[in-house]
This record gives sequence, C-alpha cells and structure tokens, in this order.
Amino acid sequence: MNLFLYGLVVLIWGTTWIALKWQLGPVPIPLSIAYRFGLAALILFAWALWTQRLRLPRGRVALWIGGQGLCLFCLNFVCFLNASQTLASGLVAVVFSSATLWNALLARLIHGRRIAPQVMWGGALGLTGLLCLFWPEISGHGAGAPTLIGLTWALAGTLCFSSGNLLSAALQAEGWAPVHSNAWGMLVGTVVLLVYCLLAGVPWAYDSSGWLYTGALLYLAIPGSVIGFTAYLTLVGRLGPERAAYCTVLFPIVALNVSAWAEGYRWTLPGMLGLGLVMAGNVLVFRRPNAPAAAALRPA
Repeated sequence: MNLFLYGLVVLIWGTTWIALKWQLGPVPIPLSIAYRFGLAALILFAWALWTQRLRLPRGRVALWIGGQGLCLFCLNFVCFLNASQTLASGLVAVVFSSATLWNALLARLIHGRRIAPQVMWGGALGLTGLLCLFWPEISGHGAGAPTLIGLTWALAGTLCFSSGNLLSAALQAEGWAPVHSNAWGMLVGTVVLLVYCLLAGVPWAYDSSGWLYTGALLYLAIPGSVIGFTAYLTLVGRLGPERAAYCTVLFPIVALNVSAWAEGYRWTLPGMLGLGLVMAGNVLVFRRPNAPAAAALRPA
C-alpha cells in the first residue's frame, strides 16, 4: 500500500506543473489558489458528510489544523510563487526538494526523533542529483539581491511545507485522518487567501474563454489536492515526515519526462548522472537498517 501511495504522489505532483502553467493568465495567482483549494475543500466536506464522518475540530486540534492550513494550503504557495518571479524553476525545485532534510531536522528539534543516517545521505544524494539535472538553468543566476530574495522566499516556502508535514503527523497521532484534517485545512487556506484578495484589492476574475483554465483547475483541485495531498500526508503518518518528503525529489524527474514529451526537453549526460544520483538516494532513504543498528535506535 505504501509503495502505491508513494508512486501515486510522485506521478500526480510530477504532472501538476503543466496545469499550474495553464493557470497563468488573466486570473490573479492568489485567486487561482483560492479557487483550487476551495473546490478541493468542498469535495472533501461532501465526502465526509456522505460517509457521516464529518468532525468538528476543537481545542489544540483546531489550532493544529489552522496551522496546517496556513502552512500547506496558503503560505507555502505564496512563497514559491514569489520565489519563481526571480529564480529559475529548477532552482526553486532544488530548494523545495530539501524538504527531506528539513523534515528530519524539525522532527529532531521538535519531537526528539533520531535522524536515520541513510535518510540524510539519501536526501543529500537526491539534492546533488537535482543540481546536476538543473545546473544549466541554475548556472545562469548571479548572486545579486533578486536571487537572494528569491532564495529566501523559496526557503520560507519549504519550511512552511515541512512544518505542515509535522502538524499532519501530530494530527494523525490524535486520530485525525488526512482526509478530514485536509478538508478543514484547505478551508482555512481558502478563507485566508480570499480575505487577502479582498483587503489588497485584487480584482475578482475567472477565465471562461476556453477549457484550458477550467481543466487545469479541476486537475489541480481533484488529483493534485484531494488525492495528492491525502495520499502524501497518509505517507507522512505511515513512513514519517523524512521518508515521505523524498517525493519532492522524485516528482521533478516526472516533470522533466513530461517536458521531454510535451516541450522537447532533451536529456543530457549531466542530466542522466543526476537521475542516477536521485535513484541512488531513493534506495538509501528506503533501505531498512540492519538488525543491530535498528536495535540500537530503539528507545529504552
């Protein structure tokens, strides 16, 4: 089951990039994000009502769900979209893929979980592989102020994503399945974005001139959000935030293969080397430690 969920997340999130590209146009970006998560929240709430499993969060659970909504369904997207204004998409992908390492470090700092060495080495290999893959795109950037500002935005978005991962793990430990916490979290993210649009005077718009915008919205809301986030956060609960986050290293590989088919991207020798490093990192992240090491890691 874990392997199926893992492959599902990589496949879905690796193909959402083209839908995000189709969303760019006359509709302001914050409004497009609000449409996406608002629709996804409606679907999840409808499912909860149909199955008679709708729950009302209370106390600290409500605070955690609010935090998850801000981190995963609002602020991280704002950060990455701002980063993309001054950074190449490849560099943004590399920074985002460091979530594997940030998840492990935050779990260590907040929950005191020991960091498995193979997870850190695997994450480092994956990041090195992505640097090789995107080096032609990354090397064109200087070290000027716009690049540093973009890197700051990208890092802030990654930390928001990692924080949301840990909040989801805590919610699952309290008995809240991702399908339920995501419904409320997406509602929080949608409301915050709509309030921002209202206060900032963002013009209300919808691109009804063709099927492309609506098709992209449906793909991002249903496979990308309802299925993708539910499957991913389920993996966070099953595998831990560190191993689950390796999806962020693999889905740029899927995106590049889609680009090779749709936009004529050509694989190069550094690209093939990077792909090999990413695959090697994947093996390390999911390799089971040997029995003596595993015993040594068990708490007393």
